[in-house]
Amino acid sequence: DEITIRYQARVYRLACRLVGPDDAPDVVQEGFLSVYRNLASFRHESRFGTWLYRIVTNAALMHRRARTRRPVESLEAFLPEFDATGRHFQTPAELQVAARADELLDQRVLAEEATAALDRLPDLYRSAFVLRDLEELSTSEVANVLGVEPATVRQRVHRARLMLRGYLGALAGVRP
Repeated sequence: DEITIRYQARVYRLACRLVGPDDAPDVVQEGFLSVYRNLASFRHESRFGTWLYRIVTNAALMHRRARTRRPVESLEAFLPEFDATGRHFQTPAELQVAARADELLDQRVLAEEATAALDRLPDLYRSAFVLRDLEELSTSEVANVLGVEPATVRQRVHRARLMLRGYLGALAGVRP
């Protein structure tokens, strides 16, 4: 009960960001059940909250893989493109518009589109982005949660940011 009371809000927020508000209660329940079943196996090698985040993140990923309700279009098409010399295909003006997407789109629409874009990120990048940028865990904590190297976390978060920036820039009228 103490664990649930202490961590429920944070775990629910994480689940909402990973699977959306409709599926979050199922993921939270599965996460807490898994914690209850495996509490004796907690080895104190990391903070308890980090261990709990790993369990809930894994439950969310398994939930996303299992559901086949709607196919999700990837955002990978919105990654920046470069020519043979390493220069952006987009003009500096187009890149500035993409960077200012929040000023160009209505705030409410931007929030809805950002949430929809987050749903479209591939799981590989979404988990790292949510844990690092939205849940504000350190890079080393995210690496521990995901079971990868810190450099891998930095790469995944960077690619997620690029995809989201490209998508939101396209909404503001900048070509992908």
